[in-house]
Formats: sequence, C-alpha cells, structure tokens
Amino acid sequence: MGKSKITPGTEPDVVLIGAGIMSATLGVLLKELQPNLSIEVYERLEVAAAESSDAWNNAGTGHTAYCELNYTPEKDGVIETSKAVKIAESFEVTKQFWAYLVQQKHISLSEPFVSSIPHISFVWGQKNVEYLKKRYEALQSCHLFDGMEYSENPAQLAAWMPLVMEGRDPGQPVAATRMKAGTDVNFGALTRSLFNQLTSLPDVHMHFNHDVRNLKRAKSGGWELKIKDKIGGDTKTVKAKFVFIGAGGGSLPLLEKADIPEGRGFGGFPVSGQWLKCTNPAIIEQHQAKVYGKASVGAPPMSVPHLDTRMIDGKKALLFGPYAGFSTKFLKNGSFWDLPLSIKTGNVAVMISAGLRNIPLTKYLIEQVMQSSEDRLKALKEYYPEATMADWKLEIAGQRVQVIKKDTKNGGGVLEFGTEVVSAADGSIAALLGASPGASTAVSIMLDLLQRCFKDKINTPEWQHKLKQMIPSYGQSLASDKQLAQQVNAWSSEVLGV
Repeated sequence: MGKSKITPGTEPDVVLIGAGIMSATLGVLLKELQPNLSIEVYERLEVAAAESSDAWNNAGTGHTAYCELNYTPEKDGVIETSKAVKIAESFEVTKQFWAYLVQQKHISLSEPFVSSIPHISFVWGQKNVEYLKKRYEALQSCHLFDGMEYSENPAQLAAWMPLVMEGRDPGQPVAATRMKAGTDVNFGALTRSLFNQLTSLPDVHMHFNHDVRNLKRAKSGGWELKIKDKIGGDTKTVKAKFVFIGAGGGSLPLLEKADIPEGRGFGGFPVSGQWLKCTNPAIIEQHQAKVYGKASVGAPPMSVPHLDTRMIDGKKALLFGPYAGFSTKFLKNGSFWDLPLSIKTGNVAVMISAGLRNIPLTKYLIEQVMQSSEDRLKALKEYYPEATMADWKLEIAGQRVQVIKKDTKNGGGVLEFGTEVVSAADGSIAALLGASPGASTAVSIMLDLLQRCFKDKINTPEWQHKLKQMIPSYGQSLASDKQLAQQVNAWSSEVLGV
C-alpha cells in the first residue's frame, strides 16, 4: 500500500462520495449556482450509477404517488394524502430542473431517459375496492392529481391492462385508477448524462475504483478523507470544505466514521430485491403501464408488487416484483460484514428496539427468502393470471438500506421508509440515507440540503436568481397554486416529451 500524502489538486471545495443520481444532481446544481467551485467525485466501482441508480436495480417509476398505495394510508377510515401530495409536488420540481438542463443543452434527449407510461393502481376484493375508491375521491381535492380515472368495470380495466384482466375470475370485485401522465425513468442513463455534463466543466474530476476509507474533521476546518485507489493500491488524503455522502447503502458506515453528533443513533436495515423479467416479446408488447398493487402485511414500501413496463436503453421491457429478501450487505456489490460492522454502542439499543417493533417485517422477509419458483409464479399470477414460468427469468435487483433512527416521541428506535438527510450543524458535511422515493425527488432533496449546508449562499441575489431560472416554481407551492402548477407542468412535459 502506498503512503498517505497530500498531493496537488487534492484540496477541492466539494467532495461527492458515490456516483449515483444524488451526487450527480447535487454536483450539477452546485456548479450551475457557483461555476468556480472545484468538485471531486469518488466512486468505489468502475462506472457511474452501478448500484441503486442503475435501471435494473431501480423501479424506474417517476414517483409521483399516482399509483403507489403506500403513500396514502388509511387511518380511522380517513385516507391521508399529505405524503402523496408532497411526493407529486417534488417530482414536478425535479421535472423542471431536467427540462432546464435539456433546454440549455446540458443533457440530451437523443436517447430519452424519461418516457410516458400510464400509472395504474389495481386492487381486488371488496375491502380493497372500497379503499381505492376512497383514495381516488380523497386525491380529487388536489389539482396535482387532475386527470386520474377510476373504474370498477372489467371491460374498462381490460382496455387499460389486458394482461392483468385476461383469465381473471369474473366474479372477483376489482377496481383501478389510471393516470395517463405517469412516467418511466431510466435513472442510470440520466445519472451518466449528468456526470458527462459535470465533468465537461472546469475543476471537476471523476475518480472510479476509489474507495473512501475514512474521514475526519480537519484542524483548519473542513474534512480530511483517506481514499484508496483500488487499482494502483495507493492511499491519498484529500481535504475538502464540504463533503456529501451519497453512497446509497454505503452512506451509513461513512456517516458513522464522520462521528458528527447529528449522525449518532442512526442504524440501517438492508433489504434486497429480485425481479421476474419477461423474456417473451409478444407478452411484453401487450402491456403498456406500471400496475401497482397493495403490499403484503409487513412488507417494506420498496416491495410493493408491480407489473411494470420499462424503457431501458431504447428497448421496451416488462418486469414483475420486486420480491424482497434479506442480506447483511448494504450494497449489491458490498460485504456481508456491512450490517454487523454498522452496529455500534450508539445505535445498538435503537436497532434492537426497531427490530422488536417490526416483527411482521422480519417474518415477511424470512418468507420471501424461502420462496420457490412456484411461489414467485403464484405471486405473479395475482397480477397476470395467464402467466407461465417459461416466459420469465429471475434477475437480482438493487440493495436498499432502510433508515433506523431514534423515536423522539416514544423512545427506542423506529424504522423509517423513505429518505433522510443528515447534516452537521456547521453545514460542512451531509449524508443521504434511505430509499424510495429518493431518485424521483432528488432535486427537492438537494434543495433542502442547500438550505441546510449553504446558508450563507442560498439567500444571495445571485443564487436566488439562478435557482428561479433552473426551477421556475422555486420558493412557491405547486400544491396550493393550481395555475402555476399547470404552467410549469405544461412547459416541462413539452420539453421532456412526456
């Protein structure tokens, strides 16, 4: 191993750890806002977007809460819509940023990364039908869901999703909602486009096969990172004013090494996934929708079953799943020691408490791990009754790490499903933990991070002007301003071709 040393060019303004959609989004935002920033990106694998951002590791749903039923829980007979509205608004913000980049010719649509695919929620059984109708009615109060259709008519549903209705028991109560405005996003292709733009700019460098081994506060301010070149074997020290840990499942171990007070007490619970991928072109061609159903009791949100049209590298694909599983790895390309090594004295009580509160999840994951190919086919047949195993192939999906944190209300620990930004009080470091709907709401998440970590810059006239140029609705509520929402949606959809 080479000696640790400070070398020229290793004192950037910003270090981004992980070459996924989050780092790419933050890097492009920062460089647009302040072109003279120097940025270094470090990725442990040999290519960008190889983990959670990759098309085959990611559901690819432009998460707008149109079809994801877990974002609209029913409590005491009332459908809660606040989370769905927030996610729908966040995706519209993300679309504006993408449209700005396309208009500026910073990224290209020559190989589209976003496609129009209707989003459908589908349920069966009288109780579920009643729930879906109530959900539909509740969402009608928000203009972000204008255009949503509801039907219990089997003939109408067969027109929307023929594979799902073919061969189904005609006596089974069924219902669905459809949003034609739904999208499919290839986050892998988008991430690579963003990094191509970013690295074309002055003072930005990408380093693949580089593993961040440690980081600590520098005495003179900022952070010192020890980084190993996995090919050459050398270890170097890089000093940065600001560090973003956007390493997916690898973020938690690095946050623990940073040892900031705000990061203490966090834990992670890894959930792996698998897809069934259709290999029959004739079947793929018959389906044109993302059909989401209700999750099993105890299932994490990333395991909500869906029969899913995808556009990947210009070709139409059809997936079903994901089937959840358990692995102690925090990354698909990680180590089985990831989970054990993440357990520290500061989070062990929180993790045990969260585990005891989530026995149904543990039971669910054990059942998923024990599944046979016949079990997987049985689950598929609930969404595609005529399915045969000969037309499907099992594929390994991405690894997700759900956030475990202190329960400030009741004590102990709580398992969070979603994304969590953890940042130091001085704004010098931030980490992104968690999973879905992360990628689809990346721009909103990064705007929140800028508010926390660049307080001295974000309210300057220069940054405010640029933010409004990139995101026309910046600083305004799309959920409460129907006219503004319609204007920006019409503009971004036209530019993106969706």
